[in-house]
Amino acid sequence: MKEFSTASVRNIVLASHSNSGKTMLTEAFLHFTGATTRLGRIEDGTTVSDFDDEEHRRGISLFTSVIPVIYKDLKFNLLDTPGYSDFVGEVVSAMSVADSVLILVDSVGGVEVGTETAMNYAAKLNLPMFMVINKMDRENASFQKALASVQEQTDYRLIPMQLPWGEKADFKGVIDLISMKAYQGEGKTAVEIPAEFQAEAEEARLKLIEVAAEGEDSLLEKYFENGDLTTEEALQGLHKAVQVSNVIPVMVAAGGHMIGLAPLLEALSSLAPSPSEHAEVIAKSPKGDVKLTPSDSGPLAAYVWKTTADPFVGKQTFFRVFSGVMSSDTRVWNANKGEEERLAGMQVPYGKENLPVSVIHSGDIGTVAKLNLTTTGDTLTTKEQNLTLPMPEYPSPLYRVAVSPKTQSDAAKMSTTLARLCEEDLTLTWRMEPATRQTLLFGMGDQHIDVAVRRAEQKFQMSMNLLEPKVPYEEHITKEASAMYRHKKQTGGSGQFGEVHLKVFPIKDEDFSFSNDVFGGAISSSYMGPIEKGIRSVMKDGAVAGYPVHNVGVSITDGKEHPVDSKPIAFEIAGREAFKLAFKDANPVLYEPIMKVTVVVPEANMGDVLGDMNTRRARVQGMNTEKGRSVVTATVPLAEMLRYTTTLRSMTGGRGHFSMEFDHYDLVPTHLAQEIIDARQKELKEEE
Repeated sequence: MKEFSTASVRNIVLASHSNSGKTMLTEAFLHFTGATTRLGRIEDGTTVSDFDDEEHRRGISLFTSVIPVIYKDLKFNLLDTPGYSDFVGEVVSAMSVADSVLILVDSVGGVEVGTETAMNYAAKLNLPMFMVINKMDRENASFQKALASVQEQTDYRLIPMQLPWGEKADFKGVIDLISMKAYQGEGKTAVEIPAEFQAEAEEARLKLIEVAAEGEDSLLEKYFENGDLTTEEALQGLHKAVQVSNVIPVMVAAGGHMIGLAPLLEALSSLAPSPSEHAEVIAKSPKGDVKLTPSDSGPLAAYVWKTTADPFVGKQTFFRVFSGVMSSDTRVWNANKGEEERLAGMQVPYGKENLPVSVIHSGDIGTVAKLNLTTTGDTLTTKEQNLTLPMPEYPSPLYRVAVSPKTQSDAAKMSTTLARLCEEDLTLTWRMEPATRQTLLFGMGDQHIDVAVRRAEQKFQMSMNLLEPKVPYEEHITKEASAMYRHKKQTGGSGQFGEVHLKVFPIKDEDFSFSNDVFGGAISSSYMGPIEKGIRSVMKDGAVAGYPVHNVGVSITDGKEHPVDSKPIAFEIAGREAFKLAFKDANPVLYEPIMKVTVVVPEANMGDVLGDMNTRRARVQGMNTEKGRSVVTATVPLAEMLRYTTTLRSMTGGRGHFSMEFDHYDLVPTHLAQEIIDARQKELKEEE
């Protein structure tokens, strides 16, 4: 593929709710510009951007793919992102390397939760937005209804730049309000606007020109003088307005049926900012902050926004060059890892293929294979500069499952496989939970976890079972108690003998205290170590329900030893059993983790959310309203929140979201504690 300079590149994210037509619009652009000889179909698994086996199986996009579309000497890097909310991490990654966002809206569905999410992230990252009311040839399609539904949900100003030439089965093409011409079908040739649409088009153009004039002071003066702007001036004003104000130009299309493609590409050519118009990026270096502008002559700084493992090609690293130039067969410095990496062949991603190039210029997106250490979020630079680019903020994964290896060989690969999956996808995390001895995998939802598990199987040949995650309860005591235990074993030859008297009592501010309060040398001090070891083994495994013991003090008060038969092992066993007996007499209780939860939902769902919270033993701490959304903060037991992601989605149609962090441990109500203890003991018996 030929090289493109910074000024000739346009990095555009396609984002929307699932099934709004992103993949098919990309496919249509490729076919329209002559890059493909036939139009691919999602149903047949023949589209360029949905190439993964898992995407074919599910019929939806799961990963961001980069599709370069060449139009009039411009290279549009179209980043086709998933619309399903479980894969929002892919959208965040794509937006972190884009210069603008194309929001697709279904002409029948109007604004949907995925549309809102995409617009919120674009606004957060301060990216200019464009909108396409797509699938205008669908039954029940309505441009005005779809437009109004989005306008109700946003403070941005939606300004039509095109109008549909007919709707539903009569959708013929688009009416362009800048040139005041109509374009039928793909839109290669202009004709006069049909008489029945003339008045509507003139009224819409007036609003569009007003907005364009607001883009620059000089244009505003000219507009007041002449009452109109030329085509070039209108585009110049809109180009500026999109970047500096909250204006979103709105276009129309039926991507899957190749209608409205040329006017849409023309609009993007004129309005989409090039990387050179991207706001300055602040990179960190040992010498302080460095402002980077997209220029080939600047210091090298390339951000790694995506990594994938492929069993045939090896590891693929996707990057965007924010400053400087990336060249094949050179060495770069990974600032995050503090190590050098060698760049072999440089490539440009094109769906699942990679097209070789020798240089990637500033502002462009490229890929390189077989980097050893580099992971998502790293910066590739020079050792002298040692620049680190900022990472976007990813949503926290709150949906948890426990995973276990299916076979012995899977067990050996499990931790490395999970680590690699989480390196690729920053909305996946995993950790070991010592209290329950489970390996926990956290994701954005059940689909996200399911894709990760299948990916582990296909890409890393490692199979996992999914289990219900256990709650890491703790065992505590509420009063003082004493017990003694004598361990005696005579089986010919030297025996085993140890007797331990001890007292247990609740303590605060520390997990465990141990003291030797034996008078008169009844037990040698050399046996205190084994006694403590025995007690600690019980604390780890639990004395009543198999959960770790916390906040307990132990005092060894008395005991006996035998001059011949006493051994460390005998006192370890005696200490362990005496501790169990005393613990059971000290009124043991269970404590559970309490989480601090913040739920953000549309106001209409507030009542449902509060009602549901009451069934979860929640203590509501506060409620307030921000921009038509209600925010509830509460403390809720973790046991009640394990599947809350799914519940909240179904309760709010996907529009609600929540964050959760550990707050403290608190007492489990008695009636529930007994159920937990009984269930745990039954489980332990089955394991035996």
